[in-house]
Amino acid sequence: MTARLNGAQPYALALFRIVIGLLFACHGAVALFGVLGGADGQGGTATTGAWPNWYAAVIELVGGTLVLLGLGTRVAAFVSSGAMAYAYFKVHQPEALWPIQNDGEGAAMYCWAMFLLIFTGSGAFGLDRLLRRRADEPGRRTADQAPVAV
Repeated sequence: MTARLNGAQPYALALFRIVIGLLFACHGAVALFGVLGGADGQGGTATTGAWPNWYAAVIELVGGTLVLLGLGTRVAAFVSSGAMAYAYFKVHQPEALWPIQNDGEGAAMYCWAMFLLIFTGSGAFGLDRLLRRRADEPGRRTADQAPVAV
């Protein structure tokens, strides 16, 4: 049973990455474009350039999209995890000690989910993996291997 579960690990990780990336990108789209109810529940958006809401929304949309696609997953997850740690400690934690008390469960969960992706990478189905496989194809010459004159 363990061997079978271990064999499915890259696919389960890819599904985790895709879902987390999609949900995270949706948070950014809500604040930037007012979709899905908007930032205020009535189609409102974050004021352009407003600290920290607008910047957080950009990180959520771009970082979530990159994580969803599996492109630059580790870097995107690092920045996204840091943004959610900032959100938790600067916005939520001053209200109360525990996430359940200060409405910081989302920020805490996204922070730790993205933190996990820093170490695991994209798993299966990620563009990172596809691009790496293409670059590593045998017989494919890179710029530094190409002959100067033929």
